[in-house]
Amino acid sequence: MTILVIAEHNNAVLAAATLNTVAAAKAIGGDIHVLVAGSGCGAIGEAAAKIEGVSKVLVADDAAYANQLPENVAPLIAGLASNYSHVLAAATTNGKNFLPRVAAQLDVDQISEIIAVESPDTFKRPIYAGNAIATVQSSAAIKVITVRATGFDPVNAEGGSAAIEQVSGTGDAGISSFVSEELAKSDRPELTAAKIVVSGGRGMGNGDNFKHLYSLADKLGAAVGASRAAVDAGFVPNDMQVGQTGKIVAPQLYIAVGISGAIQHLAGMKDSKVIVAINKDEEAPIFQVADYGLVGDLFEIVPELEKLV
Repeated sequence: MTILVIAEHNNAVLAAATLNTVAAAKAIGGDIHVLVAGSGCGAIGEAAAKIEGVSKVLVADDAAYANQLPENVAPLIAGLASNYSHVLAAATTNGKNFLPRVAAQLDVDQISEIIAVESPDTFKRPIYAGNAIATVQSSAAIKVITVRATGFDPVNAEGGSAAIEQVSGTGDAGISSFVSEELAKSDRPELTAAKIVVSGGRGMGNGDNFKHLYSLADKLGAAVGASRAAVDAGFVPNDMQVGQTGKIVAPQLYIAVGISGAIQHLAGMKDSKVIVAINKDEEAPIFQVADYGLVGDLFEIVPELEKLV
């Protein structure tokens, strides 16, 4: 049994989610190969070869994969998949973009966002915003799976010495093209990789009041997130959204400020190791999942917390 893991990267840095996906592959068992598809991605291949538990790295270095267009990446993966029992990718924007196409091209079902491995053909995944856990068994010859990174502790990024093999790409499919991208830039940690996350909700009142969270986050070395309500109200951009329709996080410490605790938001952060909730409504649902709760005016509590840091 050999498993193919699709590396998550931006042609410059190997994303941490790849380590969680390899951990899921180790739980399944068997040899683990990693596919690095990109342009000028030799350094990513070398980094992948050092991952604990990986026996081989396949590098497809082609300009067609520079921007991870799914119309180009999916045929590459599908062409390699016949040599593998499982194909895994992190349940990131990229993984969710190309892996369903791979499953369709292989004519198999996809198992989405697994959080645990019961056996090589049986997996657990959350449904109903995480309020229930489904146990799914697949009889597909090739199992195509996305992995929720927060469900698996990452393997070590160092210690491996996998062989690196160059593979031929399938080239540009010619049915889509990359036009441009606008990336949010911040000196703070990336939201899904941060050890501490400070998030604000509708209770912040407006976008300007997020300055209180930015100030606290900078002292803590934390990332800043937001609830869907805050994003929908236009307080902050949607790349800060934590929740079922946003980013899934599981930091060591999650501080929820002015967030009531809608199911949609809880689905994205309830796996955090320690949850601190600050809300003036003592009946807010967020307190049901919080390890520590502060009932009061956030505009008084947050500045006091900042003074103590």
